[in-house]
Amino acid sequence: MNISAQQASGLKIPFDHQRLDRLMDEAGIDVVIATSKHNCQYLTGGHRANFFDYMDATGVTRYLPVFIYARGAPEKAAYIGHRLEGFQTKNSPLWTPETQTSTAGSVDALEKAVDYIRKAGIKTKRIAVEFGFLPYNAANVLRAAFPDADWVDALYVLERQRAKKSPDELAKLKVASEAVLASMEAVIANHGPGSTKNDIVEALRREETNCGITFEYCLITCGTSLNRAPSDQVWGKGDIMSIDSGGNNHGYIGDICRMAIQGEPDAELVDLLAEIETVQRAAMKVIRAGVMGREIYTAAEPLRKKSKNHNHLDFLAHGMGMVSHEAPRLTSHGPVPYPEDYAGLPLEAGMVVSVETTLQHSVRGFIKLEDTAVVTETGHEIYGEGARGWNRAGTAVH
Repeated sequence: MNISAQQASGLKIPFDHQRLDRLMDEAGIDVVIATSKHNCQYLTGGHRANFFDYMDATGVTRYLPVFIYARGAPEKAAYIGHRLEGFQTKNSPLWTPETQTSTAGSVDALEKAVDYIRKAGIKTKRIAVEFGFLPYNAANVLRAAFPDADWVDALYVLERQRAKKSPDELAKLKVASEAVLASMEAVIANHGPGSTKNDIVEALRREETNCGITFEYCLITCGTSLNRAPSDQVWGKGDIMSIDSGGNNHGYIGDICRMAIQGEPDAELVDLLAEIETVQRAAMKVIRAGVMGREIYTAAEPLRKKSKNHNHLDFLAHGMGMVSHEAPRLTSHGPVPYPEDYAGLPLEAGMVVSVETTLQHSVRGFIKLEDTAVVTETGHEIYGEGARGWNRAGTAVH
């Protein structure tokens, strides 16, 4: 049962706790114990240990943040982190009524979590933990402490919670998407023939950083090669290039793919990219609140099938946010296999869907567009809308 508005009013809870309470109630979950960095960041309202931002290990153990949330009782929420996080939480206190930053590793973190759960009198009949983000030694601590508990994976509940973004989250995603696009345009304009894929990726890293976001990755192809890893391959005159990059803005990833060319595209290249654009637009046209997730595929698939390149033309739509592939998960046949749990569920306003169409042409090379579409009540909004055609390289080179 949810706490009253009066009880919750004293807490500045950074997420829709009533939605989380409802999702937990539907799953019969008493308490969620989150241990992934992204879910802890979400539940704390943005906190992430700067020392462990990308690395996890300290040699003999693993860094493990722990966020505890009891159904209907945000006043019992707790965050347990590493001793190095104490500097951060001192400067920027968390909203949680209980914050401990004194752990040294995964076992220590879960021992402190167990102590707190008992002290707070939290029910433990049905416990949700992140199976994929809980080390074996830490899981043993929980199992020993609550041997009679029923254990479930917290993945689905926490993904459903994060799937509907708040206005603040959407603002972060928009900044990330637009910064990635602006960075791509600058890099393409400043690199003429003779640049390598490594040169492009490093320049993109600098551009995204200068835009105030964190460079996450770049998948890049050049010429007729279908290899998407950075390398010393030279981007020569007449060669095409696909640049697919993700940039992180305070935890939220903007992910876009655009095409470039050294010189001018011929008629065939113009037609191939136009065909991809047609699939993209058809898929995104149906996106709006209330539409079943599978309808995105229903709109794109006929166009993909009738293409003379259909054997090499792939379409994918997936959720975006703090993770590059998250809810809503709409297919089980993509390059990253996962259950299509959301195909038969209606899209909600605030959900974010990455839409991508890819042609791996044996003669012309790798051609792709990827867009970030935000579901609204009446339709959708694209973040990072521009540069959808053939972007000419080297236009700013003097």
